[in-house]
Order: sequence, then C-alpha cells, then structure tokens
Amino acid sequence: MTLESKLVQLGVGCDERTGAISVPIYPSATYRHPAVGESTGYDYTRSGNPTRQILEEGLAELEGGSRALAFSSGMAALTTLFLHFSSGDHLVVSQDLYGGTYRVLEQVFAKLGLCAAYVDTSDTAAVEAAFTPATKALLVETPGNPLLGVADIAALSELCRQRGLLLIVDNTFLTPILQRPLALGADVVIHSGTKYLSGHNDLCSGVLIAREPELGERLYFLQNSTGAVLSPQDCWLLIRSLKTLALRMERHCRNALQVASWLQAHPRVAAVYYPGLPEHPGHLLSRRQAQGFGGMLSFRVESPDLARQVLKRLQLISFAESLGGVESLMTLPAVQTHGDIPEAERLRLGICESLLRLSVGIESSEDILADLEQALA
Repeated sequence: MTLESKLVQLGVGCDERTGAISVPIYPSATYRHPAVGESTGYDYTRSGNPTRQILEEGLAELEGGSRALAFSSGMAALTTLFLHFSSGDHLVVSQDLYGGTYRVLEQVFAKLGLCAAYVDTSDTAAVEAAFTPATKALLVETPGNPLLGVADIAALSELCRQRGLLLIVDNTFLTPILQRPLALGADVVIHSGTKYLSGHNDLCSGVLIAREPELGERLYFLQNSTGAVLSPQDCWLLIRSLKTLALRMERHCRNALQVASWLQAHPRVAAVYYPGLPEHPGHLLSRRQAQGFGGMLSFRVESPDLARQVLKRLQLISFAESLGGVESLMTLPAVQTHGDIPEAERLRLGICESLLRLSVGIESSEDILADLEQALA
C-alpha cells in the first residue's frame, strides 16, 4: 500500500474479536497473568500497552524504522535519547533549532557532562569541522526552527558513517509524508508528535524511531526505565489524527506557499524564510530530499513595533506557541519559543524581535491572507 493508505488503515483489523474499525483503548495499568512464568505479552502499561503498541508499530512502518516509541511529549523523547549518551560525550547540533532543545542540553545535560556544539548544519563542511574525537552524534533539525535552514541529510549521513557517529534527524516540520530521513541514512528520527502528527492542537506527544533493532531496544530500555510513556487515551488520539495526515500536509503545503509568496511581495516585510520559494538557499536541496516544503515559514517585518502590532491585531490567526495544527498560529520566537537562548546568540542567528514565525493552517488561504493584510496595515 501507499503511505497514505497505510495511514488511513492504521489499527484497522487489530480487534479480531469484535471487528471494531477504531482501535480499542486499553486504559489498564496492569494485566493478569495466566500462571507463573506465563504472560499475555503485557504486564505493566509503562512497559507496554496494546493501544500504544498499535501506534508504535504504525509509526515505525511509516518512517521505515525497526522500532518506534511514543512519549508523553517531544521533550520527553529528546531527554530519553540524550540519556543514551555518557558524561564526556560531545554532540554536534543544529544552531537553527527549537529553544527547548537548547535549554535541556545547556541547563540539564551540561551539568551531567554532556557537551554540545551548535553549528550551521546546512553547511556540510562546517559540520565536519565541528567534529572532535569525543563526538558521538549529530542532531539535525531540517528544516530548522525558526529560520528554515535545510541540511543535506544524505551528505551528513556519509560523514557520520565514516566516523561511526549517530545521525539523529528531527522530522517534526515535514513528517514522513514529505521527508523520510531513515531512507537517507539517519539512525534515529525524532518527532514532536504534538505538532503535525497529531495536528489538532489538543495532544502533547513525542516519538523516537530507530532504524536498527539494537538501538531501538536500547531506547526502549531507557524509556521503560524512566517512564515518560504516552497514555492509552492519547495514543488513540494520535492514531486517529494520523489517518488524515496526508490530507492535512497537502493543504498545509499549498497554503504556506501562497502565504510565503504573498508576504514576499508585501512592502512592510523585509524577508521571508520558506524553502518552497525559489530564492531560498535550500530550495533545490529540499526538492531533492523531500516531497514538499511543509507548512512552516518565518518572516521579518520592518521593526519590532510592527511585529507586536501584527500579533495584537490578528483575528483568524492565533497568537500562540506551538505549530502544526489545523489552525494557523503565529509566535515571536525571540520572546517565546527561543527565549532561553542567550540574547547575543539569538541576534547572531538573526532571531530578533522583528522575526515572526507562522504555522500556516488549513483554513482558506484567502482568509489567512486577509488576516495578515489587516494586521500589517
């Protein structure tokens, strides 16, 4: 089946006893054993749950991995992944990344001896120069957040393979519908499932998918040991949401390209960051390694005062953190999502208070544009 059909069919036929089309929710925390030494395959929901198993098997198949793990948040997934490393290990990380990733690395794992270097991962040579003898992994967000930089996953995979390093790719912005990092050589894929996978701004979740069984088993051990699993009810919600992912991503992409093109021509907009625009430096690479450009864009207006005016005057678009839902959302990254990055570093990267990030929803593009027009007036 195509990926789109697999998504729609996720969980269908798993309940042979009743024939229910919708996946059953198993809210049980524990399970009866037939006898000593015998098991139904489940003993305690932190270690395994039937609803979560359906979700995880489906996610592994969608990304082309051997094992997927569902977590209570994207940060819980990242935290568990970082526990795979030891004190003294060195990570090379995208500088164009979510501020929460920076925060957990610098304020939590740095105290435990894990060191990170932040580089422009759209520059393969710069990544190679950042490797040290202590480097154990490369963590890439592509497209980046919030400036939408694009990294060459296949080229970075070759660099990591030569040195025996893990390549970890955050695929939150594009999802397996548009980009499949494991097929390009990545070892682990991360999702903030809160975003496009769930897609309705009503569910907090995270996902790790490992390409190889051995690493998948190691990550499962860490998840089971630390316990940040996704609840059965939320697993069911995510399964339900995944069924419409292909349709949603198609609309997100179409709307985002229209909005980016419109913003590019607006006299009060200084710059637009969207890989779907031919002028974007990662445009051709995106066309090669992805099947679409996604629903995320950022744009820079002429002043911080105008940015605040836009946020105050929005009507259809919500001034809110997060992204990837059916509803359009806009944030001021320098103050919100990236506020934990030191100001000097933010300014070096170009994350100033004139920069707005827009998660383009699936509303009518005409209505989105009308709201932007009145907010910028």
